[in-house]
Amino acid sequence: MTRVNLSGLQSFCTLNNGRNIPLLGLGVYLIEAGKATEDAVLWALQIFVTTKLYDQDHGYDSALAACELSLQKLGLDYVDLYLIHSPNPGAERRAESWNALQKLVTLGKAKSIGKAYFYSITPMNLLNFKVHPWLARREIISFCESQNIAIEAYSPLSRGHKLQDPVVNKIAAKYSKSAAQVLIRWSLQKGHIVLPKSAKKERIEQNSEVFDFELADGDMEVLDSLDEGYVSGWDPTTAP
Repeated sequence: MTRVNLSGLQSFCTLNNGRNIPLLGLGVYLIEAGKATEDAVLWALQIFVTTKLYDQDHGYDSALAACELSLQKLGLDYVDLYLIHSPNPGAERRAESWNALQKLVTLGKAKSIGKAYFYSITPMNLLNFKVHPWLARREIISFCESQNIAIEAYSPLSRGHKLQDPVVNKIAAKYSKSAAQVLIRWSLQKGHIVLPKSAKKERIEQNSEVFDFELADGDMEVLDSLDEGYVSGWDPTTAP
């Protein structure tokens, strides 16, 4: 993965297949399927579209059909990134689904593929998992870096559970930023692709205002020291 400058919303990194992906993702999960892509075409915007294979659609044929249905709903010929959503169906069906994702690349239906919410040593373009200062996941990050696999930080705000942490808020006050902005910036400076989640317009806008400051090395080290293996919600490492 090649990091590029963090100068604005146009900042991106290059995946190991040569395709570019924005470093900051803004979800549209409360918008009707296809609406965001329709608006992007109308306004001639460049967007990077990610969608997922959900648990009920695992299996080779089911995965191919599920992707085709997603493309129809989105009004697209292909998606930029297609992810397996979770490890829940078990190893055998995951393997079938992964073979299907590779076929989707061959067919031109997905430009890049990866996995979400779980940890895997399979070669891929991107791995999406929970990572934030309280859950550093150094081992899997080291593996991804050694294999040139892009890291997409899911739940970079620890689901809001740690936003009142006094250490983070002290750093936030230093930069006149919110705790959430500091956590997003920490992930960006780690070289992660970041996906902060919010259904509120003002918070989505605030989450994007992270390119006008840089955390000092000392502050990054302080945030690094917060690691305690904190898992909010389900821990996918327990899946078979």
